[in-house]
Amino acid sequence: MTTSQTDDHALEAAGPDDKLPIKMLNDRILVRMGGAEGERRSTGGILIPATAQMGKRLVWAAVVAVGPNVRSMEPGDQVLFNPEDRYEVEVRGDAFIILRERDIHAVAAPRLEEGHTGLYL
Repeated sequence: MTTSQTDDHALEAAGPDDKLPIKMLNDRILVRMGGAEGERRSTGGILIPATAQMGKRLVWAAVVAVGPNVRSMEPGDQVLFNPEDRYEVEVRGDAFIILRERDIHAVAAPRLEEGHTGLYL
């Protein structure tokens, strides 16, 4: 097979109709944000649009998948991160965000023990 034939075959195999499994690598985390991006509700129930920016604001998202070197979180956990430090990706029509473990500021999960500092000691 020539190089051009190999390239054509690879493009066909990686087409959008194929449902190949995806594995996160290294310290990468795949998360999904809930609701409309940037929108939030006040404690009184008022919807605050994404255009109303208040300085730097961290956001929560649900972990969908983690790489083999991620130590502090699992799929299903909630993570707190800066929305400016991210890579967006679309997988099978759904929007996700890829983060590094070091970009996560906090993890919320029922499995966490009380008094656990979350520090790497």
